[in-house]
Amino acid sequence: MKAVIGGKTKYGIAGCGAMGLPMARALLHEGFDVAGFDVRPVKEFGDFADRMIADASEFSSRCDVVICVVRDERQILDLCFDQQALFAVADCPKTFVLSSTVSPHVVMRLRQQLPGDVVLLDAPMSGAPPAAISATLTFMVGGDKSDFEKHLPAFQAMGEKIHHLGELGSGMTAKVLNNFVAASTVVAVRNVLKQADVLGFDQKILLEVMAKSSGQTWFGSNFDALDWSGEGHDPANTIGILEKDVRAFVDALPEGPEPLHEAVIDALRSLPKLEK
Repeated sequence: MKAVIGGKTKYGIAGCGAMGLPMARALLHEGFDVAGFDVRPVKEFGDFADRMIADASEFSSRCDVVICVVRDERQILDLCFDQQALFAVADCPKTFVLSSTVSPHVVMRLRQQLPGDVVLLDAPMSGAPPAAISATLTFMVGGDKSDFEKHLPAFQAMGEKIHHLGELGSGMTAKVLNNFVAASTVVAVRNVLKQADVLGFDQKILLEVMAKSSGQTWFGSNFDALDWSGEGHDPANTIGILEKDVRAFVDALPEGPEPLHEAVIDALRSLPKLEK
C-alpha cells in the first residue's frame, strides 16, 4: 500500500511532450504533488527537470495516479506492460487515466489487461498545446462517476470544461468523433487557402472574413497562433497525429470507413508544407 505523503494523492504525467509537460506544470501550480516521466533525458525538461523521474519502476512505485499522454497504442502498451512496464511492479499505481487519443476498442482491451484493482478512466482532451499551457483544456471522461469525482479537482487544475460522459469508453468515443470534425476542418481550411492563392485572393484577409462568417472554424480562427497550422504531413508531427486520430475514429466504426473518412485521411497525407 502506498503511503500518501502529507495526505496528498501523488500524480504522475507519463509523456511530457507538448501536451503532457504543461499539464504537469498546471497541476504543480495548483498545489498537486506531481512527477513526470518520459523516455527523453531529464535535462531536456528545464525548470521541471527536478520533478522528472527517469526510472520507470521508481515512477510507478511513486505514483498513486498516472495520467497517460503518450502518442499511440504501441506507446501505451510499452508504458503499461512492455518496455517501461509500469504495471509489472507490485506497488503499481492504482488509477490509470488514459488521456492519449486512441480507438475506444483500445480502452476496452486495456481494461482487460490492467490488474483488476486498478481504476481506469478514459479522459482524452481537446484544445491543443495552447490550451494545455493556459490550463483551459476540455476533458471528455468515461468511467465510474465516483472515480471521476475523486479526481475532478485534478482535471479542473488542467482544464476549463470537464465533461463526464458516462461509462468507460464514452470519453474516447466523443474524442474520436470530435477529432474527425477537427481533421476535416484542417483539410478544408488548408484547401481554401491554397485556392485563394490560385485566385489571387489574400489568404490573411480570407481568414479574417471566415472568422466572422459561416466558414468559421477553430483551426481557421487560430491559424496564425498555431505553430503547426502550416505543417506538411509527417507521421511524427501534428498533422500525422491528426491522421492517427482519424484512423482511431475509423477503427471504432462497426461497418468500417465511408468514402468521406478515407478522403480526409488521403487529404491529410497529401498536405504539403505551407510557408506562413
